[in-house]
Parts: sequence; structure tokens; C-alpha cells
Amino acid sequence: MATAAGRPEPPRSLRTVRAAEDLAAARTCYDHLAGALGVSLFDAMVRAGLLGLAGGVALTAAGRSWFTDLADPDVLRTAGSRPLVRNCLDWTERRPHLGGALGAVLYRQLAGRGWVSPRQGSRAVSVNPAGKQALNDLLGIDLVS
Repeated sequence: MATAAGRPEPPRSLRTVRAAEDLAAARTCYDHLAGALGVSLFDAMVRAGLLGLAGGVALTAAGRSWFTDLADPDVLRTAGSRPLVRNCLDWTERRPHLGGALGAVLYRQLAGRGWVSPRQGSRAVSVNPAGKQALNDLLGIDLVS
């Protein structure tokens, strides 16, 4: 009985199941992207050499250039006291996604271009077909499904 009491109750409705799936697929975590989408972005940025992981997550020279091309040249100076990059453990994927000032910049840029949009009344975000193509072109992320 003690073991059963510690487990969360399974979803009871199709709406609840879909909402949980939407959050696991793509959502915001404070002001940056999380879920499977956020983890895919982080992994792709590491593969592309935009982020380095030796001794902790760090922006590489290639990453510095990529972000200034994506946003604007002043993007790296606007972090203030906030860390420029940091990994943030994703609660659904149990792997890191990109947090920090650049995580927020990335989300704002994708949303500003209309590639991702928040879902009404939820932290879930949707990636439209143009966004799926753009993420494939920019980072080789395949979100075709």
C-alpha cells in the first residue's frame, strides 16, 4: 500500500493524456524551450559544435557566430547578470535542454519568426511546418512527424 500511495495517478481522460503528451513534446521552461524539442535543439547544437560540453556547457566560437547571425550582434552582450548559457535538466526527457540567456534568445527568435507558438492556456508550444523545415535546415533536426 505504501508503494501505491507514492505513485501518481494515471491520466483519466483523453484530454489529460493529450495535454501531457503535448507538454512532453514541446513546452516552455520559464523563458526557454523544453521537452523533446528543447532536448533535440540542445543535442543538435552540441553535434554542430555550437555548444561545447568539456568542463560544463559553453558557447563555442562557432556558436557565438551562429547566435549573432540568428539574432543580432548585440545578443551576447544582453545577458546582464544571468548566465549566457546553462543546461537545464528536462523533467520529461531527463536530459539537458538549453537554458540561460541564449536559451531565451533562441525561443524568442523561433517564436518571432512564427516557427513556434504557445498553445492557448498551456506551456505547450507548437512547431508549424515552416518551423519544422527551418529547424531541419538550421540544425538538422527532423520534426517531420
